[in-house]
Parts: sequence; structure tokens; C-alpha cells
Amino acid sequence: MHKEFVMGNEAIALGAIAAGVNLVSGYPGTPSTEVLETVSKRRTQATYVEWSVNEKAGLEVAAGAAYTGARTMVTMKQVGLNVASDPLMSLAYIGVKGGMVVLVADDPGPISSQTEQDTRTFAAYSKLPIFDPTGVAEAYEMIQEAFDYSEKYKTPVIFRTTTRISHGYASIDVKDEAEYRTNTVIGFEKKPDWVIFPRLSFRNHTMIEERNVRIGTDFSGYGKNSLLAASGDFVSCRRGIATHGISYQYTMENLDETSHPKLLKVATPFPFPEELALSFLEGLDEVLCVEELDPALERALTYVCGKYHLPVKIFGKLTGNIPAAGENSVESVGAALKSFFGASFREKEIFDISDAPALPVRPPVLCAGCPHRASFYAVKRAAAGRKALFSGDIGCYTLGNAAPLDMTDTCLCMGAGITLAQGIGRMEPDTVCFSFTGDSTFFASGITGIVNAYYNQANMTAVILDNSTTAMTGHQPHPGTGKTMMGEVVSKVSIEKVLRAIGLETVVTVDPLDQELAIRTVKEVMDQPGVKAIIFKSPCIALVKSERTAAVDQEKCIRCKKCIREFGCPGIVIEAGQVKIDTSLCTGCGLCAGVCPKDAIQTEVRKA
Repeated sequence: MHKEFVMGNEAIALGAIAAGVNLVSGYPGTPSTEVLETVSKRRTQATYVEWSVNEKAGLEVAAGAAYTGARTMVTMKQVGLNVASDPLMSLAYIGVKGGMVVLVADDPGPISSQTEQDTRTFAAYSKLPIFDPTGVAEAYEMIQEAFDYSEKYKTPVIFRTTTRISHGYASIDVKDEAEYRTNTVIGFEKKPDWVIFPRLSFRNHTMIEERNVRIGTDFSGYGKNSLLAASGDFVSCRRGIATHGISYQYTMENLDETSHPKLLKVATPFPFPEELALSFLEGLDEVLCVEELDPALERALTYVCGKYHLPVKIFGKLTGNIPAAGENSVESVGAALKSFFGASFREKEIFDISDAPALPVRPPVLCAGCPHRASFYAVKRAAAGRKALFSGDIGCYTLGNAAPLDMTDTCLCMGAGITLAQGIGRMEPDTVCFSFTGDSTFFASGITGIVNAYYNQANMTAVILDNSTTAMTGHQPHPGTGKTMMGEVVSKVSIEKVLRAIGLETVVTVDPLDQELAIRTVKEVMDQPGVKAIIFKSPCIALVKSERTAAVDQEKCIRCKKCIREFGCPGIVIEAGQVKIDTSLCTGCGLCAGVCPKDAIQTEVRKA
């Protein structure tokens, strides 16, 4: 064993490697991304790793490998679980031979997501066991135990983490490579149980219900679930706390070490550790459930109290004692505990930061020089004066919704920009419909929408924003980049060829930074009948080193600020009433120079 200071996602990855994982697949999505990336960096020769085209594909690849007795893991964020839910629901009935962990990172807040989904609720819905660590060190240990439970009960298990654990850091004990488990792949055995049929589903449903009772009993003795006895002033107190995940850490930060109430920490919310809960409830009159996001513990304890006729009142989100939405924090949990326990609650002394300066406001914005800004502007100029729809999607380019571009009218989920445009266009045939989809999103879930549009003879322009990477989640490779996560150089999948193979006759590729050509292309294409596509191809500015920058000739500048009003580029600033270029941000794309009415902005070679 040795010490390492690691991020939570790195700890999970290292734990999986130590557990002898044979295959890891997934799709990038904050806050889960670093798990697979760390496996790729630290893996042994026995581990295969891939970025799959989407979460559904990733889960199915991992399931197939688990059929052979391999230990597998698939990674995603909570909205990615929606994409993977179809195979996962059936896999719950089929089961696996080797240990299979479905790593799902939830995002309370939400900080970087469309939803605040709670995967604990999905676990109960899918009838799959779920593990819920409270910190980085516990996540490292628990992921190894999750593989063991999966193999023991021949079922996939869910491993739920949240942003503050995924991206938190801690110094933990890590196994040396000599201590890693070696998992031998037995091989695929042909048998009828791998083929899902109604009769098999009925039989296995009964088995699952019986099995989950046994797992719940097993979990009551699971070491990561724990009871903390009351101490100090709280020994005779008949009130307790039930908590989980990062909320456990927030709770402990508010409790005095010498005097604290009875506390239940739940690391396995489903199947619920009922026997342990009964021990906790004994002698209590009231319990406060401190949790994010759904009232999972609150409902489970209410059920246990009803089942065993216990006169214990359960408080939490459903009773308004804990906020119904958003992240918990040390402060919000402290306020809830103080309100619940009243005068008996002894506040832990917390470092006073009331005089700390306010954090700067940083609204999300497209990077300076981002080619997406040029793409949006070209379409905006070309469609000026027309009744137009700009249907967006998930990615950096979602930020096209911000002023002054105002170029994202809809954004639902990955790939939906293409299909939403079809629905709106059907009801409003006089609308010129554009959809905007990134290159990674196109491969993940956009192709289906294009096929649907072509087959059903929609009238729309699909705009593919190809910046040669998966930019928003950290520049991961995808089928169009010509590189795999294993470092192999492979043939690129051509977006243009895919579109033409579907049947599209008009597919035009253009550099959006060539604004005159880009605007002219949009005008020529958008009024053609049927489904047509424009591929705006220009690399993400994070991938290329800029050799140029812009400069403002103050003698020519008339302070009209058109360059600022048109784009909202963070590289253009005002200092002492003058429009200037922040050369630390500017990439010399020249977009602002093209709109200046006085030729006051010029691009030049960056000075050393």
C-alpha cells in the first residue's frame, strides 16, 4: 500500500483497477468523465478501455463482456443513465456472470446538467443494488466491494457518486500493483437464460424480489453502513439523524465531537438495510433525514416505521425540514440541524469567512475565438428577416443561447435538436428550421434524428458543428477524430459520408471563419426542399495554438461597439472608454474585424 492524493473519480478508477476490472466503457459527461480517463492512464495490460458512441452502447459492451465472466464497468452521468436505461432494465432480469458495475455520477445543483435526477430512485425502480459512498477514501474501498457483491448475486450493481465526491480530493491508501486482484475470464457459455423472453422475465422477476430481501439483510451487516451512538448531552435524546453520501460529511462537520445525537449512515440505499434501520430507530421518537436529492431515506424509514408499527416521526424533504431541490452544504445542513434539535444542538465552531471578498461572477460563455460563434453568426446573418427556428443541443454550443447571439431556441437532450426541429416544422411549415448538433453529439444520438427526418420527408437544415473533439467534457476522442481511448490511430468516420449514405443530396462543408462564404452557403442551402446539411468544420481553439491576435486602431475606432454588440466575445473589452483586445484570450479568428464599419480592427502575428 502507498499514499496518493487523488480526486474522487481517480480513487474510483484506481479501486476498479485494483479489483481486477477487465473492461471499462462509457461516454464522457461531467462529473463522471475522469473515472474512465484515469483507468486509461493507470490500467494494466489486462484492462481494455473505450469511449463508446453513447451510454447505451457502452452499457451493452460492458454487459457482453460480463457474460463471459469478465469484471466490467461502464461510466456515465445521471442523464446518461436515461440513454442506457433500455438495456439496463432488461439486464436486471437477465443478470451477469462476472462482476459488473454501472458507475453513475449525479449532479446536485445542478452544476453542469439538465436535471437533478437521483440515481437512488432509479435503483429502486430497476430493482438493482446501489452503493452510495460518503467520501473519496470510502469510494476507493467501496468500488472494490461492489464488484464482489455483483458476482455474489450475479447482478449488475449501480455505484452512485455525486459532484462533490467525484471532484473532491483526499489523501488515501492505494494498493500497489502486486496487490491487484487478477480476474480470469471464463468465457461465454451458450444457454437459454441469455435470451430474454416473457416466461424468463416472469420467473426472474420473482427471483429478483426474493434476492433483494436477502441483499437487504446482507447490507444490514455491510461495513460501510453504520450506526453512531448518541453521546454527551444527546445520550438521553430521543431524536436521531439518518444521512448518506456527501451529506454525511456535511452533518459530521456540524456535530460536536464530544456531544452528538444517534446517527445512521446509509451507504446502500437499495435494497434498504432494514435490520440496521430497526436498530437505529429503537428508542427514538423523531428522525431527521439529511439527503440529496430525492427523499429516498425518508420514504424508506417511513415504510419501516409503518411496517413494524413504530411510533417514530420521520422528517426531511417531504416535511420541509430539508430543501426539496439543490445541493446541500455545510451551512444548510447546520441550519436544518439547529432548527430540528433547537436549544440542545451545540454548534460546532466554524471558521469565520464573513469578511471574505465575493467570488467573481463568471457567466458561461463561448471561448474567445470559438468557431461555434462564427457558425451561429453566419446562420443569424443569412436568416435575418425570416421566421426562423434555431434548435439547439447539448454541448459547448448550447451557450449560443446567450445574448447577443440569441441562437438557441430549444435544448432538451442529446440529439433532440434535430427531432424537435422536425416537430416544430410540421406545425409551422412557414418557419425556416435549423438544428445545431456537435460532431460528438452527432455520433452519440444525432444520426437517428437525421434518419427520421429523411425517411419522413422533413424540411429542415441540419447544421453540424464539427470542431474535431468532445469539447465540453474535456476533449475526448470520438469516431470522427481517428483515435481511440486506447491510443490507437484508426480510420475516421466521415460525417459527410454518413449523411450522404442516409440519402441527403445536399451536404456542404465550409469553414465558419470564412464568414462571407459561410453566410453565402447558408443562404443557398436553407431554402432547398427536404433535409439538407451544412457541416461547419473548424477545430476547437483549445486544440490549436494561435499564432495571431487582433488589435484595435484607436484613431480609426469610433466607439460604436458593434464588435461587442454582435458577438459577445470575451476577448473584446472596454478599458477607460476604449475598445481593446485582451491578447491573453484572443485567437486572431478575425470575426470582429469583419464587422467593424471603420476597419479599426486588424489581425496580426502575435508578438513574442
